[in-house]
Amino acid sequence: MYEFKLPDVGEGIHEAEILAWLVKAGDTVKRDQPILEIQTDKAVVEIPSPVSGMIAEIRAEPGQVATVGQVLVVIETEGATEKPKTTPPAAVSAPAAATTSTGSPQRVLAAPAVRKLALELGIDLTQVAGSGPAGRILPSDVRKAAEQPQTPPPKEVIQSPPPQENGKGSEKAPASATLPATAPVRPQSGEETIEEEALHGLRRRIAERMEQAWQIPHVTTFDEVDVTNLIALRGHLQPEAERRGVRLTYLPFIIKATIQTLKEFPYFNASLDMTHQKILLRRYYHIGVATAVPEGLLVPVIRHADQQNLLQLAGELSRLTEAARQRALSMAELSGSTFTITNFGSFGAQQGTPIINPPEVAILGCGRIEEKPVVREGQIVARTMLPLALSFDHRLIDGAAAGSFLNRLKMLLADPNLLWLELI
Repeated sequence: MYEFKLPDVGEGIHEAEILAWLVKAGDTVKRDQPILEIQTDKAVVEIPSPVSGMIAEIRAEPGQVATVGQVLVVIETEGATEKPKTTPPAAVSAPAAATTSTGSPQRVLAAPAVRKLALELGIDLTQVAGSGPAGRILPSDVRKAAEQPQTPPPKEVIQSPPPQENGKGSEKAPASATLPATAPVRPQSGEETIEEEALHGLRRRIAERMEQAWQIPHVTTFDEVDVTNLIALRGHLQPEAERRGVRLTYLPFIIKATIQTLKEFPYFNASLDMTHQKILLRRYYHIGVATAVPEGLLVPVIRHADQQNLLQLAGELSRLTEAARQRALSMAELSGSTFTITNFGSFGAQQGTPIINPPEVAILGCGRIEEKPVVREGQIVARTMLPLALSFDHRLIDGAAAGSFLNRLKMLLADPNLLWLELI
């Protein structure tokens, strides 16, 4: 017997949530065959079997949080001595008979986001043909299945029993027997209903991270910047970017301007070690980009963003965003950020209060870009404005430093030609 324990997946992760088992007791598995999905600090990871054999016992249920080194499953390896059958035949043969008569359930390869989408659309994943690698079901497969006309199940017809006869003649069945089984029940006046839902998966991880982040004394400062010239520059570069197959948004420009500002204000790219009473100044720039997914929020990381040009940043953003939506990001792509940018303007919001992503000490929020009337040289003119919100850890950063940081960032965004001094 081989006891398979939760492995150390790296990045200091010491526990993981069991999301789904891809096998069941009695199944035969091959070495390196995926057998379960786990959730580790926002990443969904498929765990392969380290050996070939038969699943003898599953010891961790979906939704359970397991620690590194905990036994998850027992596998009877090939060539192992067969255990004597000491249990009553009924306890062993009943499941086997059920498996023989109904067949083993079809294994569905689909990310949790796809499973949730199928649940929302009422799609049975076992009836969906996957177009991804190894038959994996993609969101597009689920949406395509939802567009197909579905035959509604036949309605159940409940007939009242025929009248019974006795010695004194026929009697009608009681009136209650003729009522439909699905007769609606009107709620009583003042009735209150509470529906409980388990906190699990990505939402549980987000809740834990928010609780951790809220230990940081947050302060947020707000401002806005005239990005009329930035929009013109993007419009000038966009045709060439499209010719190279790259979607050029405003975010690569904001990332470049932010990195240049971080180099001038290094404490915003630092972290605090309160245990050892130290400030850790990071001389590299891994930029986290908050990304909305159906289950919540992920923060994929562009590593060494300062060493990438605008087109490279745009391409990496597209790749990471799509991988986040498919829940296909690796642990390295979800960890190690030194500064985070969140774009709540993509949802139409003008302002927001971004929450710091520990162990970072600051985060930049960008609102909705729109035309506004502003005063220029005594005249009211229409200019395109970008709202900014900078949250910072007041244990390390003071308001004056935050104001200086935003002013420098605004200067670079208002006059993007200054970025050419740093672009590579």
